[in-house]
Amino acid sequence: MIEPLVFFWLLLKASLFSTGGTGNLPSLHADLLARGWARDQQFVEALAIGQISPGPSGLWVIALGYLTDGLRGAVLAAIAISLPPLLVLVVARLHRRVGAHPAMQGFMRGLGLAVSGNIFIVMVTLLLTTGVDGRSLLIVLASIGLSLSQRVPVPVLLGLAGVAGVVVP
Repeated sequence: MIEPLVFFWLLLKASLFSTGGTGNLPSLHADLLARGWARDQQFVEALAIGQISPGPSGLWVIALGYLTDGLRGAVLAAIAISLPPLLVLVVARLHRRVGAHPAMQGFMRGLGLAVSGNIFIVMVTLLLTTGVDGRSLLIVLASIGLSLSQRVPVPVLLGLAGVAGVVVP
């Protein structure tokens, strides 16, 4: 049974300490799986929903909230991911004063690299959860190639990958 206040705190914590989009994925993945409140499949579904839905890519968390705790989870997720941008307004004012300092620039670079590494590990875990075989690797490599070309919109790419999952033997 999901405890709403703890669930909200985990969502808020992940959003506070992320850089947006899927930056909160590693934290949520670790916390929710450890408590048995989510499954890898729910993460995969939430990320797919987030990619094909209009709006910012960070809204995938609302889909995850819904998939794990219904309407209450979706509402808690929406509130939790909305509070950090309000805090950013306060931090932005401070950053205008010290943002050009080399230490601040180094901190931001290090933070971005750490988040990228964490996202990579979670993505590999999710890939392994869906089952790695020749067909899976073909779909992943084709998706990476099409993504790098930046000519295929993400919803079209996801649709093609879904069709490939059915059609490719």
